[in-house]
Amino acid sequence: MRQGRRSRLGHLTDPLQLRAAALVDADPTAALKALNTALLLDAAVGTRFCTAVLGLLDPARDGGFTVTLATGGHPPAYHLSPAEDGDVRVEAARVKGGMLVGAFAEATFASRTLHLAPGEGLLLYTDGLTEARTADGDMLADTGLMAFLAQRPTPVSAGALIDDTVALLDTLPDTERDDVALLALSVPTADAAPAGITTTAHSAAAPTAGASVGQENRRP
Repeated sequence: MRQGRRSRLGHLTDPLQLRAAALVDADPTAALKALNTALLLDAAVGTRFCTAVLGLLDPARDGGFTVTLATGGHPPAYHLSPAEDGDVRVEAARVKGGMLVGAFAEATFASRTLHLAPGEGLLLYTDGLTEARTADGDMLADTGLMAFLAQRPTPVSAGALIDDTVALLDTLPDTERDDVALLALSVPTADAAPAGITTTAHSAAAPTAGASVGQENRRP
């Protein structure tokens, strides 16, 4: 979730509000609507708004997961899957619609569903990644990120995906770099144990990665 007061980061209660809303209604778009209403009704919030992405995972028969993503103004997630030629197929999981959360009373939100099969992965990130500058002074942008992800090894591993992306950031100039948060998910193949989904998260405060934190969990 990316939060701001038109140009700055907001406070940390919004993720808790979103989690509480998701417990009341399993529909991710309904949860975003509830968060939008809560922010607009909270006098302490003022003009603060946020972008958000909310995902639900349901186990599938093939050992993978059906993933439903709802967004409110958030960058698209990237779905990585092995291609027949041994390369990685990278698809932007874009959702048509999905406005900023907490900015407009009439805000609408949208969702889409994808299948995350064994050997595949999903990368979610804040725009500090795509807006990072290369040595030439250009933004990495969606095209640069997709080209980078297409070179990742298969089967996709959440841990390796985070490590590689952090290593990419370390090669870029850190002048005026925005904060970056990363979340990767992957489903191990049948010959890997334990079965389930692996998630790895990483956050780094600008301008350096010295304040980074990471974690890895396995969900059966």
